[in-house]
Amino acid sequence: MEDKDYVDGNYGPLFIRMGWLASGTYSQNDSTGGSNGGCIRFEPQSTWPVNNGLDIARDRLESVYRDYPGLTYADLYTLAAAVAVEKMGGPTIKWRQGRVDFKNGKDSPPSNRLPSASQNAQTIRNIFNRMGFDDREIVALIGAHSLGRCHKNRSNFEGPWTLTPTTFSNEFFRGLLEDTWEERNWQGPTQFEDVQTKSLLRLPSDIILIEDPQFKIYVIEYANNGSQFATDFANAFEKLLELGVEFSGTY
Repeated sequence: MEDKDYVDGNYGPLFIRMGWLASGTYSQNDSTGGSNGGCIRFEPQSTWPVNNGLDIARDRLESVYRDYPGLTYADLYTLAAAVAVEKMGGPTIKWRQGRVDFKNGKDSPPSNRLPSASQNAQTIRNIFNRMGFDDREIVALIGAHSLGRCHKNRSNFEGPWTLTPTTFSNEFFRGLLEDTWEERNWQGPTQFEDVQTKSLLRLPSDIILIEDPQFKIYVIEYANNGSQFATDFANAFEKLLELGVEFSGTY
């Protein structure tokens, strides 16, 4: 997972992003989408703009797939995400094997199911509620932004959310409350930077978490209690990775 030649010396945030995006397509309305099938490696899903850069993660994991013949791609991509959280200092994510691989991308879900950086509070709720998440779980899952950074050549946004982008923490929430955020003056989409150092990023959808009164309740809780955040994140992330999967056994 660690590689001094890669961004911040660690593929972990990219693995988490891939597991997140592979799973976040689920809809409980018709029980479609989710990580089962491993469709994120096929077109059209692999070419969605939101999935830019994930080919790097898939290529990195290819040798693991070859070394473990009984492991499906769908299991591998979610396992890599779970392991990455723990390896970067986060909680243990319960994970179990049982996802199958589809032969092509014909069963890929619609491309409009994933969250985007510019959505308002109600749209964010609608997307996460469709997966079966409540406000507490929504805020906990967005707390994954404590890890990694945005890349202009992938998402059009740029910068890290924290000064320690390869260490799991509650700094994303602390920064939201303790720092002052202003719109960045640059040739790119609307994003926010901290006034103090002008080196950190917040997306419009991040700022929504402190503008919406119900979301802010959990931002404050997690900023003050990193252990509670870790517990809630572990539960919500486990749930996310299992959406739409019918397992035959227990852990």
